Amino acid sequence: MFHGETAITIDDKGRLAIPTSYRDLVARACGNRLVVTYSPFDTDALYIYPHHVWEALREKVNALPKAKRANRILQFKLVGAATFVEPDGSGRISLPASHRSAVGIDRRVVLQGSGDKFELRSEQAHLGQVHQILGDEDMDDDLLGLPL
Repeated sequence: MFHGETAITIDDKGRLAIPTSYRDLVARACGNRLVVTYSPFDTDALYIYPHHVWEALREKVNALPKAKRANRILQFKLVGAATFVEPDGSGRISLPASHRSAVGIDRRVVLQGSGDKFELRSEQAHLGQVHQILGDEDMDDDLLGLPL
């Protein structure tokens, strides 16, 4: 559903303008109801889910046995830190200061569509990830079964 990446500037009030190319899709897909939470895999990223996608994920995560530490971490990052947001009339969403601070987001960010969600990182963290992935020698044609 979501793909591509866009460099964006966070305004002084901590608002991110959803790119115009995504606004209609976000409105249709989830009635402008989004959820911002931490990435369970990276310490430098926020995930922005359509509300219905996050609800299904929340149910699965909350059903995991709480005796396992990894499950509690998922519950903390995905469920405990979740914040509901809706774009304003200008297509902006407010990102909580605590979330921005925790992942190192200040002004310049990259919003990347990742299928059923967006990933949000500082420009510096995004470049670091791109360089790491492009230099990853574990990737080959056989790994994905795709003609790359």
